[in-house]
Amino acid sequence: MAFRVTPCLTPGPGPGAASAGFPSPQVPGEDGEMDEDEEEGAEVHLCVLWSSGYLGIAYYDTSDSTIHFMPDAPDHESLKLLQRVLDEVSPQTVVTSAKQDENMTQFLGKLASQEHRETKRPEIIFLPSMDFGPEISKQRLLSGNYTFIPQSMTASEKVLFLSSIVPFDCLLTVRALGGLLKFLSRRRIGVELEDPNVSVPILGFKKFVLTHLVSIDQDTYSVLQIFKSESHPSVYKVASGLKEGLSLFGILNRCRCKWGEKLLRLWFTRPTHELRELNSRLDVIQFFLLPQNLDMAQMLHRLLSHIRNVPLILKRMKLASTKVRDWQVLYKTVYSALGLRDACRSLPQSIQLFRDIAQEFSDDLYYIASLIGKVVDFERSLAENRFTVLPNIDPEIDEKKRRLMGLPSFLTEVAQKELENLDSCVPSCSVIYIPLIGFLLSIPRLSSMLEASDFEVEGLDFMFLSEEKLHYRSARTKELDALLGDLHCEIRDQETLLMYQLQCQVLARASVLTRVLDLASRLDVLLALASAAREYGYSRPHYSPQLHGVQIRNGRHPLMELCARTFVPNSTDCSGEQGRVKVITGPNSSGKSVYLKQVGLITFMALVGSFVPAEEATIGAIDAIFTRIHSCESISLGLSTFMIDLNQVAKAVNNATEQSLVLMDEFGKGTNTVDGLALLAAVLRHWVALGPTCPHIFVATNFLSLVQLQLLPQGPLVQYLTMETCEDGNDIVFFYQLCQGVANASHASYTAAQAGLPDRLIARGKEVSDLIRSGKPITPIKELLRKNQMENCQALVDKFLKLDLEDPSVDLDVFMSQEVLPAATTIL
Repeated sequence: MAFRVTPCLTPGPGPGAASAGFPSPQVPGEDGEMDEDEEEGAEVHLCVLWSSGYLGIAYYDTSDSTIHFMPDAPDHESLKLLQRVLDEVSPQTVVTSAKQDENMTQFLGKLASQEHRETKRPEIIFLPSMDFGPEISKQRLLSGNYTFIPQSMTASEKVLFLSSIVPFDCLLTVRALGGLLKFLSRRRIGVELEDPNVSVPILGFKKFVLTHLVSIDQDTYSVLQIFKSESHPSVYKVASGLKEGLSLFGILNRCRCKWGEKLLRLWFTRPTHELRELNSRLDVIQFFLLPQNLDMAQMLHRLLSHIRNVPLILKRMKLASTKVRDWQVLYKTVYSALGLRDACRSLPQSIQLFRDIAQEFSDDLYYIASLIGKVVDFERSLAENRFTVLPNIDPEIDEKKRRLMGLPSFLTEVAQKELENLDSCVPSCSVIYIPLIGFLLSIPRLSSMLEASDFEVEGLDFMFLSEEKLHYRSARTKELDALLGDLHCEIRDQETLLMYQLQCQVLARASVLTRVLDLASRLDVLLALASAAREYGYSRPHYSPQLHGVQIRNGRHPLMELCARTFVPNSTDCSGEQGRVKVITGPNSSGKSVYLKQVGLITFMALVGSFVPAEEATIGAIDAIFTRIHSCESISLGLSTFMIDLNQVAKAVNNATEQSLVLMDEFGKGTNTVDGLALLAAVLRHWVALGPTCPHIFVATNFLSLVQLQLLPQGPLVQYLTMETCEDGNDIVFFYQLCQGVANASHASYTAAQAGLPDRLIARGKEVSDLIRSGKPITPIKELLRKNQMENCQALVDKFLKLDLEDPSVDLDVFMSQEVLPAATTIL
């Protein structure tokens, strides 16, 4: 059946029309949660090549159907850069060439075993080396079917277009991209159930780099509570995964759209010391912190809440599986993007983000929104659960719908005429329409119609029996079939054709939608950080590349200050050549661990471009943060607690540079006192011996012997600090204030009393501690020994009195051997 393609898809106003008079998207169900916003099991498939000291990496993300690539980058033989990429991306599969050198073979072997990690190990895929050939990879790239490339481009124009995106001069990257495309087409990621001619959707190429990034391992993220996953309290969402607990990410995440939250998490996993990027983020936050800009920030936040999962919708359009709600979601998203553009055009164009939104949110957005608004009938589409167009779009469709709407009354007239020609015993009849079957005459089954032969009626063709009604074809119903045809199917086919045309128009402008998502998510993150900074009283940090270390005035712990009634701020200065190793002593519960985490968190927040909880903070060139604060025990690792502690310290010793920040809390307590103290002193002496290239070390310890025995060399590199306290009789008052000096005692007995231990145990503990300190022998307590003897004797007498000596089953010899003799031995 032939269909006429109408030119009615072009909206009235041209692409250059202003959006001031654009209609508000008041469509049904706009406040409901959209299932389409949920990530449908997002997966990452990564391809890597290693050759001559360089890496080529590319990966495909199913959440946005985008290929990300990293230009050829040098890497050490230990492949530390590749490990960082794997930690951040967490791929389900790692694809590589079957022809590899020994370093990569060993690395992949460890990756497959995953003995040192708790995360799910990825699947390792080896492809023949010929699949990674330079020429075949280049041809595979150029011949790909990409939605973001206009179909009107010639082959040479397509090559020029792709060369502006993909660095064809990076040979390893091109080969990795070619191998990734080969894997995607072979595995058919995301289109496993589609026809073989349907290719894997690729909505764009994006470059990612790991330069200027600060190295932070998973242990640091855990102990600083940057992220913290907890089981969901709702029984209906337990199976859906985890929720964010009390963490830095949890208190700063005020994003209104899913992609903003995703970008904030990405920034947290990629802290940077690139000053231009950090200052551009801080400029936006500072702008929205001005009191006069609060209303604008709230308005932008409302618009951002309508930015939805555009890549998923574009992917469905590419696969011709668009849902009815996708059009509603896309319309609201584009309309909100236009509102963001108009708002940002009124903001200072000196801020890069506002300028980008004002310029790059082009009039293609208005074209898409106007096109959808003038074509899609949202109300009828939702009611009928299929794509439906508005009136006056296609005259032929309108005519068929008018005929279909007037059909009931017309069929009633036809049924009355049919009834006149039927036998008088037939009480009634009706003419019905069934899609794909046509028009039928329906009459009730009479009591005399028992057998199939009784269904025959002269002049009618029997079709079938349903619900005690007989259905026939008559001459009139055949005329109706020829006159009206299958109206339902024809209307649906023509509306489907219009939907396909509309999809093509949207996909041709997919690049602007992708850019909308990038810039809108960035604005969402910065608005969220501004909101948190306003509520918690954060200040803007400053950056100084010449400064090696950090300077913090009256810093606060961002999480602890929310949980404590009062919080005492503390300052930090590790910016010079002196005091690079800070040894912090003090009683338990005096705030040593909180101070260490506070320094790490403030530094981290500044390195992601956030305001920080301090009156003033200056951050120097920090390249890594290492921690040994809390032991992450795990049965799956098969390692002791002390071995895990040693691994964390070894990582800092082997990788920390003069620009690194190292936080250590109570290292050495997992073994006996002498060995633990010796290890701690050895590690610190190793760093002190480095001189000016020593990392910035913060060590909290209760090993007072470290100072008393002078196990560390004297010099300006080592600085001793303590948490200020005051003894008031048997009580200790904590001031939680850091000051110069060394604690004179750990006050463990006071802490034990606070924990609820009995007084006699605490007194005995103090007595034994004094005896050890003075070198005197430890003797048992006579009163306690005598009391235990009396209790044992009384227990033995009670057992003897309970014996029934007249009972023949009682054997006194057995009682003596099993009860009396062991008890007597214990008493003596």
